[in-house]
Amino acid sequence: MDVGTVLVYDRREAEAYAQALRELGVSARLAVAFDPEAARALVPEADILLAWRFPPELYALARRLRWVQCMGAGVEDILSAPGLGPEVLVTRVVDQFGPSIAEYVFAELLARVRRLDETRALQRARLWRPFVADRLAGRRMGVAGLGSIGRELVRKARAFDMAVDGLSRTGSHAHLVDRHFGPDAWLEFVAELDVLVLTLPLTPATRGVVDAQVLGAMRPGSLLVNVGRGALVREEDLVRALDAGRPGGAVLDVFEREPLDPASPLWEMPGVTVTPHVSGPSRTREVAAFFAENLARYRRSQPLMGLVDRAAGY
Repeated sequence: MDVGTVLVYDRREAEAYAQALRELGVSARLAVAFDPEAARALVPEADILLAWRFPPELYALARRLRWVQCMGAGVEDILSAPGLGPEVLVTRVVDQFGPSIAEYVFAELLARVRRLDETRALQRARLWRPFVADRLAGRRMGVAGLGSIGRELVRKARAFDMAVDGLSRTGSHAHLVDRHFGPDAWLEFVAELDVLVLTLPLTPATRGVVDAQVLGAMRPGSLLVNVGRGALVREEDLVRALDAGRPGGAVLDVFEREPLDPASPLWEMPGVTVTPHVSGPSRTREVAAFFAENLARYRRSQPLMGLVDRAAGY
């Protein structure tokens, strides 16, 4: 099958993606755009789009578009674009981000239980004050979202002898966790957790799902970790909940609006760690290899990896 023209769009790395595709032997016609102005000129002739954060208003100009491959895992901006026809296939990268995100989560958890900030402060002050650090073993982690990222978190939590509960829509991976909860049981799910980790996709059903009621059901001293999508959490509710001690802290890599407003109280709240959406980076060569394999499948009319169910939202 002739795939036509592939438009590669990324504000920073578009040419690097195109070069990686050439090195991988992709023979399709490649067009490259770094900004909306260049994309506006090229998208009318594009048959396939490989992109990250493509300007949604330009989909209406993509009269030949048959397939959009997102460079990351989140596709809510694509699915909400009004000009994207229902016949266009949408795929997202899968099975690449789990290891990086799980390492990020456990780096933060270990730093807290082993009191590494305190250790470094004592070293800087040249003070010898031994203390007894805590452990992850025996603590209960809840993983909301048991896709590839959530499953990797469960695997690593087992290595640290943690108890693990899970929440998911389908329950297809319920056997991996000690207790499984459906999306109508958030309050029961969070009630006994020491750590709640969010890895859910953003859909109409999950937007703002972690609200004042859910946060208020968490244990005092518990920790919220969001490595899913920022809008899963109502940030105003979170600020009030942190002030009230439920949860006792948060590790936040994603936010409702990015970059996080410098005026946000989350920057300086005790027990809160803010990072700039770095837990699961898209690595150019790996994403290019994923797309190259999908393109080969597309040519052979085979099922595509990471095909998005547009009705479900992921």
